Amino acid sequence: MIDLEMLRRHRWTIFAATAGLAASIAVAATLAPSSNPAASLPARDKAAIEAVVREYILAHPEIIPEAIERLRDKQSADAYQRNKAALEKPFAGAWMGAEDGKIVVAMFSDYACGYCRASIADVARLVADNKDVKLVWREIPILGPGSDVAARGALAAALQGKYRDFHSRMFAAGRPDEGRVIDALKASGVDVARARTDMASPSVAAEIRNNLTLAGEIDDSGIATPTFVIGGQVLKGAVGYDALKAAVAKARKS
Repeated sequence: MIDLEMLRRHRWTIFAATAGLAASIAVAATLAPSSNPAASLPARDKAAIEAVVREYILAHPEIIPEAIERLRDKQSADAYQRNKAALEKPFAGAWMGAEDGKIVVAMFSDYACGYCRASIADVARLVADNKDVKLVWREIPILGPGSDVAARGALAAALQGKYRDFHSRMFAAGRPDEGRVIDALKASGVDVARARTDMASPSVAAEIRNNLTLAGEIDDSGIATPTFVIGGQVLKGAVGYDALKAAVAKARKS
């Protein structure tokens, strides 16, 4: 029989242990002794607490998905804080909206991604409707060689102040390849000879490499396009205008 007096005395320890165990199950790990409030308890009390925790989780298995979600949210928020400066600093002209926007939306995208293309109108509306929002595009070419050449072309266009025009034309052109990239550069008024040099430059290669690293840091469950990072919130996929607007409102409050 479980000692009720022991449970009363250690009620906060039991609560913390329950939460900790749920999170540990979620990540297939155990609490370190220094962070486990039950570690220093007598063996008898510790065994009783473990029994209570086990019974509670078996009776309420729904707390495990909740623990996973909260853990991921915390990990994303921590990763955002570590990488905030890098996330929110655009490469040359690869941004739109308020130059000193209070809210920065980082969008990871790929020109071969249909969901990125579907998000263009939502993103434009978001920036138009929220005068304190700055959108920063981050190129992550993950869908093949055409994606890579398009991302390099976009960054070369950004160095000449033509990113937004190229961005729109490249998505409108369909599946990217070298010919379509050059056509979009020409139509955007870019100096193509200079752009070719920039596309092969170490700085453009470093930007793409850094963007891929950032995307993996922000969400280690897998890199996807589009991914939006808004004040520590991570939204994956073509989530739509309403979801983006709600994330901006939440970021504004915090």
